[in-house]
Amino acid sequence: MSKLIRHWSKYLEGSDKPAYLQIADLIAEDVRSGRLTARERLPALRELANGLHLNYTTVARGYAEARRRGLIDGRAGTGTFVRGTSPSLPLRGGSGAEMTMNMPPEPRDPTLLARLHEGVAAALSLDVYDLLRYQDFGGTGEDREAGAHWMRRRLPDLSADRVLVCPGLHAALTALISQLARPGELICVESLTYPGIKAICAQLGVRLHALTLDDEGPSAEGFEHACKNLAPRALYCNPTLLNPTTLTVSKSRREALAEIALNYSVPIIEDDAYAMLPRQAPTPLALLAPELTYYLTGFSKCLGAGLRTAYVAAPNARRSQRLAGALRALTVMSSPVTNALATRWVADGTAEAMAHAIRAESASRQQLAARHLAGHPYQAHPEGFHLWLPLASSWSVVEFASYLRTQGVAVVASAAFATDADPPDAVRICLGGPLSGEECDSALKLIAETLAHPLHPHATVR
Repeated sequence: MSKLIRHWSKYLEGSDKPAYLQIADLIAEDVRSGRLTARERLPALRELANGLHLNYTTVARGYAEARRRGLIDGRAGTGTFVRGTSPSLPLRGGSGAEMTMNMPPEPRDPTLLARLHEGVAAALSLDVYDLLRYQDFGGTGEDREAGAHWMRRRLPDLSADRVLVCPGLHAALTALISQLARPGELICVESLTYPGIKAICAQLGVRLHALTLDDEGPSAEGFEHACKNLAPRALYCNPTLLNPTTLTVSKSRREALAEIALNYSVPIIEDDAYAMLPRQAPTPLALLAPELTYYLTGFSKCLGAGLRTAYVAAPNARRSQRLAGALRALTVMSSPVTNALATRWVADGTAEAMAHAIRAESASRQQLAARHLAGHPYQAHPEGFHLWLPLASSWSVVEFASYLRTQGVAVVASAAFATDADPPDAVRICLGGPLSGEECDSALKLIAETLAHPLHPHATVR
C-alpha cells in the first residue's frame, strides 16, 4: 500500500484543488484504471494522513467524499474497502443492471427484428376504423382461433369456443379471483408465488392460504388438509418454471393435486405464463382435471411484456361466457390493435420464432450464471431467464439486495413472493429484459464477488 500512497502523494503535490476532493478523485481514477480493484482494502485514515503529510480530518473528509460518490465503503472494525466499478454499468431509467422485472431477453438477430417490424406494419395496415371500434369481448373468432392454436402445444384438443382473449394475464387473474372467491374467503397458493396474485387478492379482500413447497411442488397433503378444513374457493399455481424459484411441478405431484381438487370440487387456476419456454414439461393440470381448470398463458414471458394479449381456456364454453362477463366488467375489452398483432404473429410463425430465439438467449444467459455462481446453491432452469439464489448467513436478504442496488444491480428479495410469515433468505434475479449479454455478464460477476466477499454488509443499508 506504500506504493499507492507514494502515487497519490505525487499528484497531491501538484494540484491546487482541496486535498480532500483530490483524494476522492484519485480513488475514482484508480478504480477506473484498475489500479484499485473491488473489495481491496484502503489504508487506514491515520496511516494515509501520515503518508500524505495531511491532517487526519482532511483525509477523513476525503474518504467521506469518496463514500458519498459510491466509490468506497467501510465499517468500524473491518476497515475501508473499494466498492468496484459496477456503478459504471449502463444506466436505464435511473438504475443500473435492472434484474428485478421478470422480462424475457431481447434477441438482436437482424432477420428476426425485421420480421417483427414487418408484422407490426402488416397488422396496422388493416381497416383502421375496424381496429378503433368496440369489439365483442373475448376477441374475434380469428383471435380466439389463434389463441387456441397457440395453446394446443400444451392442450392438444382445445376448441376455440373455450378460449377468451384478454388484455394480459393480470386482468384475467383479477376477473377469475373476483368470480371464484368473495371477500374474506380464501384460495390456496404456493408459499412462494407470483407477487401479482398477492396484490390482486389483497385488493379484492381474498385471503391466501400458503402451501409449503418441496422439490416436487406445493404440498398435496397441505392442499388436502385445507380442502377438508378451510373450504378454499380455488387453487392457484404457477406449475412450470415457478416465479420465483424456477421449480416445475412434477408429474406425480400434479396428479395428486388434480385428484384432490376433483375430490373436493375445488377449481384450479393454472397460470402457465412460462409454459412455452421449456421444450418439455409435464402434463398440464388442465388435462388432469379438465372440468375444473382454468388454463392461462400469454406472450409476456415468451415475446415481450408489452404485448398485452393473453388467453384463458375455461373448463367449458358455458364457464368461458361467465368469465367473459367478469372480464368485460373489469376491462371492457382487450385492444383490437394488440390482438391483431398477436394473431398475425401466431398465424405466420413469428411468435414461435421469437419464443425459440428467447429460449436460446435464455440458455446463453444461464451459462453465464453457471460460470459465475458455480459453488453457490442457486436454482434455475436451462431454458428460463430467471434464477433463485439462496443466501448464506453472512448476508441478510435486505442487506444483500440493498448493497447490490448501491452498486447498480437491482434484484428482488424473497419477501415479495412469500405468502406465509417466514420467507427464506433468497433473492430472484432476472437475466433478461433490455440487458445485453455483456451487461448481464458484468452484473453476475458483481453478484458473485459480493457473495464471495461479504465483508461489510451493514454499511450500505439506508
